Amino acid sequence: MDVSTLRRIDRWIGTTLTLILSGARKLSGRRRADGLSPICRVLFVKLAEQGSTVLAYGAIIRAVKMVGRQNVYFLVFEENRFILDAMAVIPEQNVIVIKTGSLFSLFISIIAAVREMRALRLDAAVDMEFFARASAVFTYLSGAVRRVGFHAYAGDGPYRGDLMTHRLVYNPHIHTSQVFEVMVEALRHPEELFPAFAMEAPTLGAAAGPKFSSSAVEIEAVKEMLREVTGESRVPPIILLNANCSDLLPLRRWKSDNYVALARRLLDRHQSLYIAFTGAPEERAPVDELVHQVSSDRCVSLAGRTTLRQLLTVYSECQLLVTNDSGPAHFATLTPIDVITLFGPETPKLFAAPSERSHVIWAGTVCSPCVNAYNNRQLRCKNNLCMQLISVDEVFEKACEVFDRRAGSQK
Repeated sequence: MDVSTLRRIDRWIGTTLTLILSGARKLSGRRRADGLSPICRVLFVKLAEQGSTVLAYGAIIRAVKMVGRQNVYFLVFEENRFILDAMAVIPEQNVIVIKTGSLFSLFISIIAAVREMRALRLDAAVDMEFFARASAVFTYLSGAVRRVGFHAYAGDGPYRGDLMTHRLVYNPHIHTSQVFEVMVEALRHPEELFPAFAMEAPTLGAAAGPKFSSSAVEIEAVKEMLREVTGESRVPPIILLNANCSDLLPLRRWKSDNYVALARRLLDRHQSLYIAFTGAPEERAPVDELVHQVSSDRCVSLAGRTTLRQLLTVYSECQLLVTNDSGPAHFATLTPIDVITLFGPETPKLFAAPSERSHVIWAGTVCSPCVNAYNNRQLRCKNNLCMQLISVDEVFEKACEVFDRRAGSQK
């Protein structure tokens, strides 16, 4: 099921359900959370966006310290569970998935997920989808006594009912990873305290991020693939370009012609360098066309050739990834690779990976950021000047700076 369909379901069915459940909650009398009872089991609800799940690492660690790794659970769409497994921060069996392949499978898996959540007798649930209605419904139906989530007190966000016990105000001035940690910390406080909350924002990047680990067999298989596509006896220096030909948010795209021009200039500058374009299986044809346009024996395509786990291993074997603001920008931070992320309709102040290997390029136009938690990423803009104003020259110079520094440090 495509993202547009899921958004329509969330908007129309989700709004109706939150309204009905909020009314039922009011009529039955709000069940107050006992602030003195211990918290033994915690559920995170983060259905979509694997990149944001990486940003939630600090919050998950906070919960692990609170209740233990075996007692932290996660509700997620099936297609997005991979990154949780790669982060290895909670047991794989603690991940509850919802299948979205069809309306029938969605309905059946929702029933199964609700049953599984309620059987756990959860003490707390944290809704990390800022203003989605579906996540609010799942958080409420989880049966958790303490429920943390964002609330539109004065219409400052889409309506999502009144289903949380700990109703937070969304703060668009602190980084998303800090926001997630605040949500976990809110569980320790009485619900009547909110929306006021005197906690200082956690230090950004204070905890070391998750690290992806490949087996020796996986590493050798990826090296063999890279030797095969490059035709070299040893894996050469490689810069990866993620052109995101099928990006779910087209406003974030940097023009394909820019990637072609960037690849040509990098190859001219570094004679031993290879360029590899990455992409999902459905992007293979357009990525192959980009490689053809670059017209160099040292430019290859990896689109559709790897699983997501193998892609992380590829990142570990390469020097630099250039991508727009998307999942790969965050996945890559699990590995030693440097990442240049091109931001446009969203702001790096909230969503950039808090890593020393993360490098941001953002034009900072007055109309950006326009994609935010309040509008659920629904925009009328068709002219992404915020991305068009990022020049090939600027990206090329930053890429050379990062690549040359890595090359120098490895001598």
